[in-house]
Amino acid sequence: MTIKILNAIIAIVGGVAGAMIFYWLLNMLVQRLPSRWEHRIKPFVFVGPALLVIGLFLIYPAARTVLLSFANARSTEFVGFANYVDLLGSAQFRLVLVNTLLWIVVVPTFVVLFGLMVAVLTDRLGTRGEKTVKSLIFLPMAISMVGASTIWGFIYTSRPAGQAQIGVLNAVVVRFGGDPVPWLQISTAKLNSSLLMVILIWIQTGFAMVLLSSAIKAVPEETLEAARIDGASEAQTFFRVVVPQIWPTVITVFITVLITVMKIFDIVYVTTNGNFDTGVVAQFFFTELFTNGNNGRAAAIVVILMIAIIPVMVYQVRHFRKQEA
Repeated sequence: MTIKILNAIIAIVGGVAGAMIFYWLLNMLVQRLPSRWEHRIKPFVFVGPALLVIGLFLIYPAARTVLLSFANARSTEFVGFANYVDLLGSAQFRLVLVNTLLWIVVVPTFVVLFGLMVAVLTDRLGTRGEKTVKSLIFLPMAISMVGASTIWGFIYTSRPAGQAQIGVLNAVVVRFGGDPVPWLQISTAKLNSSLLMVILIWIQTGFAMVLLSSAIKAVPEETLEAARIDGASEAQTFFRVVVPQIWPTVITVFITVLITVMKIFDIVYVTTNGNFDTGVVAQFFFTELFTNGNNGRAAAIVVILMIAIIPVMVYQVRHFRKQEA
């Protein structure tokens, strides 16, 4: 095993070194060309390695995935749109789509609201208090999704009545005379999915707070003073003066969190593994590929997810261009 790892390392290092030497030689060769040809070819020499990497690690896998989505479970023959028909006709996949849509609507909205609220409130504290509070709220960003899911898993844990409750919520419930509640097994009104969303909101609020706090501090003081002189209340000043000026940052935070939510996998996988009607698209893909061994359906799920993300990415690019303009 050690020899195989060593050979792999040598192969990687050798490949990188070989590519660098080849690129250096190619650059030297281009510089020796006549001036007219050098100016024509040199841009492709500089851009070439980047295009090669993008093509190898992004474009080729994406094209390969689209191709496999039209093949059967073992990728031995093409079956047309059968995988897409099976998925869209599956009640389980439709439930997964509904759950993912709820995550898309709920999580970014609450992350922005909580991040904005914390940014405004901490801005009114002293310098030392502001730094302390922001550090505590930003701390979950340093925890991995798996670690955060494990922490909150202990909070939601339930044991049979009569046993000691190690879950914080059930310890409180039992303390006040109630019976233990299997929080992550209650799919009524999407309670268990909502509890899983709390984990991601807890993680991402610090990210939103930092960006929104910076945007609020960048609002010109003259506009705030002018609003107060005109008799505007603090609420009116905030919603009619501050919010319009930080709105591009709000949109950026919302879209960034939205993209994270569309790819969410770790939290669901660690806590429920999609059971009790908590499945999402990425987790469903994992199950189809590694549990059921159905390459075609798994590839079709990825293609559907890519198609869903494209409009969000297009809007984000246009939004950035407007900001730059």
